[in-house]
Amino acid sequence: MRPFRTEDEQQLFAVAKLAFAEADHARTIATLARDTVFVAELAGQPAGYVAIEESAGALRIEQLCVHPAHEEEGVGNQLLDWAEGYAISLGSARLEIVVETDNERALSFYRRRGFVPSEPDLLALVLPQAG
Repeated sequence: MRPFRTEDEQQLFAVAKLAFAEADHARTIATLARDTVFVAELAGQPAGYVAIEESAGALRIEQLCVHPAHEEEGVGNQLLDWAEGYAISLGSARLEIVVETDNERALSFYRRRGFVPSEPDLLALVLPQAG
């Protein structure tokens, strides 16, 4: 796991294109430019990334993306662990993620990790220091 580097942009854009069937390419480019991004690498190549932005009293995962070739290898869990640790290190009360209500696979993944619905299309995880 490492921070995003400018030279990663093209490769991460390609990962997003493969992972998100109906990707909003302009949004992906804006997210990579604006948000705090961490990259998971395997064999020197990006296996996925997580893009995080600050949102009123919380950190919000804008995108968590795993290259299809690395699904079921734990990359998504590692990215989420990293995002959670980052949020805790900044003293955030919760970590949020936007998930479309028809994306059952993603909803199941985040619910297994302790996220609960907080608004339509928004799941939240209360972080330890918020207790």
